[in-house]
Amino acid sequence: MSDVILVNNLKKSYGKHTVLKGVTFSVRKGEIFALLGSNGAGKTTSLECLEGLKAYDGGSIEKHGTTGIQLQSSSLPAHIKPCEAIRLFAKWKHAPVTEQLLTSLGIHEFSKKQYRQLSTGQKRRLHLALALIGDPDLLFLDEPTAGLDVEAKNALHDQIRSLKKQGKTILLASHDMAEVEQLCDRIAILHGGKIAFCGTIGELNRQIGTHCQILIQTQNGRETYESENLGETLLSLLTGYQRDGIAVLDLEVKKASLEDQFLKIAKEGIL
Repeated sequence: MSDVILVNNLKKSYGKHTVLKGVTFSVRKGEIFALLGSNGAGKTTSLECLEGLKAYDGGSIEKHGTTGIQLQSSSLPAHIKPCEAIRLFAKWKHAPVTEQLLTSLGIHEFSKKQYRQLSTGQKRRLHLALALIGDPDLLFLDEPTAGLDVEAKNALHDQIRSLKKQGKTILLASHDMAEVEQLCDRIAILHGGKIAFCGTIGELNRQIGTHCQILIQTQNGRETYESENLGETLLSLLTGYQRDGIAVLDLEVKKASLEDQFLKIAKEGIL
């Protein structure tokens, strides 16, 4: 796949405080890519530079294709109606509004309400519809499901997957690691203004290790073990219990999640 977003040695400072210290990564055509980082890592600044909302001090950004943006903190006038907002954005972008877009996001069901009357989920769907006017090639989604209940979140996930099937390239930022695991092809983790990791979740797991937790319930009680090699640890434990005549009543293995891996990198900055 060809790269449609290329970020090379991106730098940004606010006065004497340097936020981005040479950020480099690329996003491939047709993939869902997540930019992750704890508070202060430079994630929001990177996104704003990519979206063209903020000037950067050094490096380069290349984007191939038209862009649609859904901001995390975007809002509209309290009394505007979704149908009015859509017509306004369509006029501003010199683009038609397709019935397929309105239907797929369920805009008709609340199009005549005022913005202040919409639920969080309806506002998210409206903002996504506004970002999609003009049929952009690239989509920037900043915390697209923040504040949504499970049903609304799953519905929006389906919409994002559908957009990928249509050939859209999606760069999203999210604090929801379960969401990232479900949706994303690749991720980049920022730490201290630099990229600490960029690749697939499988590659991250292989690089950071296969740490897991083993919980064993025996006749003597519940015991917990940490392991980097599940097979060897289980063999040793079960052999020991058998040798000592201790009955194993239950066994549970918890593998490290993306959130565990992310937190490790966010704290240490290295793999």
